[in-house]
Amino acid sequence: MFTRRHFLSGLSALGMGANLPRAARAADGATPALQTRRIPSSGQAVPLIGMGTADSFNVGTGQAERAPLREVMQRFFAAGATVIDTAPSYGQSEAVVGDLLAELGLRERAFLCTKIGASGRAAGQAQFQESLRRLKTDKVELLQVHNLVDWKTQLALINELKAQGRTRYSGLTHYNEGGQGELADAVLAAKPDFLQINYSVISTGAEKRLFPMAQELGVAVLVNRAFDDGRLFRQVAGKPLPGWAAEAGISSWAQAFLRFALGHPAVTAVIPATSRPDRQSDNLKAGVGPMLSAQQRQSLRSLFA
Repeated sequence: MFTRRHFLSGLSALGMGANLPRAARAADGATPALQTRRIPSSGQAVPLIGMGTADSFNVGTGQAERAPLREVMQRFFAAGATVIDTAPSYGQSEAVVGDLLAELGLRERAFLCTKIGASGRAAGQAQFQESLRRLKTDKVELLQVHNLVDWKTQLALINELKAQGRTRYSGLTHYNEGGQGELADAVLAAKPDFLQINYSVISTGAEKRLFPMAQELGVAVLVNRAFDDGRLFRQVAGKPLPGWAAEAGISSWAQAFLRFALGHPAVTAVIPATSRPDRQSDNLKAGVGPMLSAQQRQSLRSLFA
């Protein structure tokens, strides 16, 4: 897999005000703050780069396993990022996220997202209560129906939990292009606050219906699988970046792929997952600088044609 360059590791911790990140500072000078976009249903701003936890945070309790993840999380918040996405089905990920947020005293700065992936109201309630226990919190910022499992029942439950103050936002998710039609139908019928879907240079199906619908209805979009499970890196291994990359402030393929996903105006944030601190820092660099032009986006597409 492509080796990403090491980002500045001397970022100092920063505070959060009104959910907008202040500029972080590196040891050798000012570092620009992560750019933000607003959630249509509320106007709240969130940073463009978030973090997924599937596989990457599914580890045990040992110090050797958790130390890299602790640094991954520290770099994440030091750069001004906030959005962390997890799920009950991600093994130990919820528990690890909860433990590290509590240990580092970062829960109040996190925009914490999890999911319900159960059939039946009682099962959904029980699963959410267990998620709260594992995450060491009494509420989450975003609660999503995972891959549309019993979505009408669970979204009704999520809306009740919103009214109770247990979550602020509702969402529906899927992870592949085969599920996008059903997801679009559900979004059109229910109008949740968020949808989450896969989108990358080689998986652009969301552009056809989901993204225009999200813009029309005012639904925020989280993008998963922006690296297509690593396939993009394998296909560009050993290849130089496009000639325009430096001009766009891009110094790695990871930044190019994330900036591509962020280039669609419907997208609110991307949530790449990693267990490596150097890759976390590299991912975060995609959240500053200009968005790619139409020509630059097409240049990336042409590499995989």
